[in-house]
Amino acid sequence: MSLDLETATVARDRLRRVAIDPVTRVEGHGKVTILLDEDNKVHQVRLHIVEFRGFERFIQGRPYWEVPVMVQRLCGICPVSHHLAASKALDLIVGATTLTPTADRMRRLMHYGQILQSHALHFFHLSSPDLLFGFESEPGRRNIVGVAEQFPDIARKGILLRKYGQEVIRLTAGKRVHGTGAVPGGVNRSLSGAERQLLLRDAYQMIAWSREAVEIVRRIHEQDPTLYDSFGSFESNFMGMVAPDGSLDLYDGALRARDADGRILFDQVDYQTYDSLIMEEVKPWTYMKFPYLAALGPERGWYRVGPLARVQNCDSIPTPFADHERRTLLAYAGERPMHATLGYHWARMIEMLFAAETIKDLLHDDDIEGDELMVSGARRREGVGVIEAPRGTLFHHYQVGDDDLVTMANLIVSTTNNNQAMNAAVREVARRYLDGRELTEGLLNHIEVAIRAYDPCLSCATHALGKMPLEVRLVDAAGEELDRRCRQ
Repeated sequence: MSLDLETATVARDRLRRVAIDPVTRVEGHGKVTILLDEDNKVHQVRLHIVEFRGFERFIQGRPYWEVPVMVQRLCGICPVSHHLAASKALDLIVGATTLTPTADRMRRLMHYGQILQSHALHFFHLSSPDLLFGFESEPGRRNIVGVAEQFPDIARKGILLRKYGQEVIRLTAGKRVHGTGAVPGGVNRSLSGAERQLLLRDAYQMIAWSREAVEIVRRIHEQDPTLYDSFGSFESNFMGMVAPDGSLDLYDGALRARDADGRILFDQVDYQTYDSLIMEEVKPWTYMKFPYLAALGPERGWYRVGPLARVQNCDSIPTPFADHERRTLLAYAGERPMHATLGYHWARMIEMLFAAETIKDLLHDDDIEGDELMVSGARRREGVGVIEAPRGTLFHHYQVGDDDLVTMANLIVSTTNNNQAMNAAVREVARRYLDGRELTEGLLNHIEVAIRAYDPCLSCATHALGKMPLEVRLVDAAGEELDRRCRQ
């Protein structure tokens, strides 16, 4: 990681530019730029996504049945989410409006295995070092190795939770990464009795450990509410999917949105009409778009998705332990929704518990061993698939010609939905913690902490542990180096 300061002219002022490049402990590559004046006052903060993937373009011209396997190459961390969102969209192309019970259960099991492993990876490996040691703690131990040394029980359970989720994915998708289990119209396998019992053997332990994880993050919040309630806090709309009864459903449902006070903006909207509901703004300094609710416009219509939005957007969670924890979070927040950026970690662990409970319930469903895997019907030319990925609402939209080749693809990924929110978070943190102060590694890490809370998936790569060097150079308007700090 390198951080350079250089002069930049904005209007009539001469400002210094700070670039955190790349942001560490997130999936993919991005950078943050900060413009400071001579007194270190913050004038501008932006999160830039510096990679261009182009999936929407090169999917065009491919046979539609290849798409669920192709699009998951967007990411090695959450491939299941893209695999299933594409499969749901292409179900409509082949006329599969209602899947068989076995196909539905297998896809749900695959998806909740993905939720479990992804949430465990993010919290225990990427974010817990900041939360357990402190944002300005010694950088050398602020990583998963440091957690394993000082909190070995927490690290071990986090690793085994993720391992279990990956095993669920392997047995439903065929592989832990980039499987082929879902196909347009259904699935290509079901569980055997032996596989079902193998997963059931550890299911209850996963629930117990997930409950402990919720307790850890809840206790962290309660021990320092001044920090956790205000860090990167700002008001926004929330959006996500809910079931017909308003309960949380991460695999299917309809769209619901609330405003900053918790009032419902719209409810039970069919996601096939998403393109009349959501518009995307383009800005010249990043490859990532800025979605917003069309009815409210770009200034007022941007929103947050993901765990904090979902847990507060739904009316209930259909598993007992997770719903109890949801009500605890709501009681802590008070009469209005929680808007604290760090609340994402608390909500994420509640969702991990929900995933563990749901996996157990699905494994007790005999349809998981059924042999009716596929359905089809009247052929269509267009389909939209939406799923609640670990990071938030994920849209896949395809049009297919009579020759079975894809003619149009549009993807709005979870991190894109949170783009404006992440920019707002880093602005709030920079203005509060960096404004007018001498830069230090710990202060700069505050910016990264705010970004990590959203668990952004900027592409398909993560940085290797222990290989995140940081160099900070402070240069005056004449180009003379005033100070230099290095971190290995």
